[in-house]
Amino acid sequence: MRRISYRFVDVDGLSMFYRETGPPDAPVVLLLHGFPSSSRMFEPLFPRLGGRYRLIAPDYPGFGHSDAPNPASFEYTFDNVARAIERFTQRLQLDRYNLFLQDYGGPVGFRLALAHPERLQAMIVQNAVTHESGLGPLWDARRAFWADRETHEAAFRDTFFSLATTMARHVGGNPDPSTVDPDRWTDELAFLHRPDQGDIQTELFYDYRTNVERYPQWQEWLQRRQPPLLVLWGAWDPSFQRSEAESYRRDVPSAEVHVLEAGHFATYDAPDEVATHVRDFLNLHASPTPAKISRERPAR
Repeated sequence: MRRISYRFVDVDGLSMFYRETGPPDAPVVLLLHGFPSSSRMFEPLFPRLGGRYRLIAPDYPGFGHSDAPNPASFEYTFDNVARAIERFTQRLQLDRYNLFLQDYGGPVGFRLALAHPERLQAMIVQNAVTHESGLGPLWDARRAFWADRETHEAAFRDTFFSLATTMARHVGGNPDPSTVDPDRWTDELAFLHRPDQGDIQTELFYDYRTNVERYPQWQEWLQRRQPPLLVLWGAWDPSFQRSEAESYRRDVPSAEVHVLEAGHFATYDAPDEVATHVRDFLNLHASPTPAKISRERPAR
């Protein structure tokens, strides 16, 4: 096992936290997390892949250990989150990387990929949607919130930040819920009830509608660029449709697609299987690139 480092880096006045492991000259895998998680969701992959790849997993502004400025001083949009991650890659001098995108990592990562396709070696998608057909029935109420925020915001907050919803994100359709550690949802529920989190996450989710508007643009980019693509799909996901995995193959016929006996957070439910697929895929598509070792301050 290689050592895992926990660091902070200043990005335009924001302290951003990230986890890192692996040889400094190995192919870089930039892992972009989902909601309401943080870079911690990728921790199971670090000992499994860190011997061969340089894994770097940041926390977005407002998430995990990164700064979470009040929405009055930072506009929580996916454009701004993606901009912060782009600046993060510049601070660490990451000129070439492979993207691992989960949930919110999809909208963030596709913005990066479209802005700088020359930096992308390969793309791994795990339960992140780019087609409207991939949004399940739970999204009906969320669309109502986007259409009429004033009328639906209170109900949205009551549901989105509840214990039942937070638990469901982790358990989903798992046929044996006893295999899911309850620390996963209790820890995230505590995160969601930190100061300003209700406002931060509501603002960012209200902006999620801009991702849906961009789905056709991202599909066109996939069809035109045909990047090396691995799709890993947790079949028990309560929010995203299983059919979305095959939708990617329509855009990229050469895509490698695997539906897993796992939920929304497959890195927790099936870490060995996820790591094996990622390792085999990157062995074919990722090549070593010169990388400078970051020397940022350790975790507080």
